[in-house]
Amino acid sequence: QVQLVESGGGSVQSGGSLRLSCAAFGNGDSTYCMAWFRQVLGQEREGVASIDAWGRTTSADSVKGRFAISQDNARTTLSLQMNSLKPEDTAMYYCAAGPYSCYSLSEANFPYWGHGTQVTVSS
Repeated sequence: QVQLVESGGGSVQSGGSLRLSCAAFGNGDSTYCMAWFRQVLGQEREGVASIDAWGRTTSADSVKGRFAISQDNARTTLSLQMNSLKPEDTAMYYCAAGPYSCYSLSEANFPYWGHGTQVTVSS
């Protein structure tokens, strides 16, 4: 079992920055791939960025050059540095973990989820 706890959300003006963190507790074998997703109410959940046990990262085109995913050496803390935030980045952000490759940011590959942290960007 893996427990994920997000923190760091909040409200910021357009162009500002926020850093999200996710503390991971539990079986390291189940967290080969860790990722951030986001969801706007009434819309599907969207994969934002991922990082695997080797440190290889992926990110959605919509956040490339603005967001950076990272993890500590022990792989117990996942972070998402968000710069140049835009109003369209407003969403609930979720930390997710799974034992599979990060090749596909499909929700089905992530059996473990945090409860989410809200990010609101005002224009």
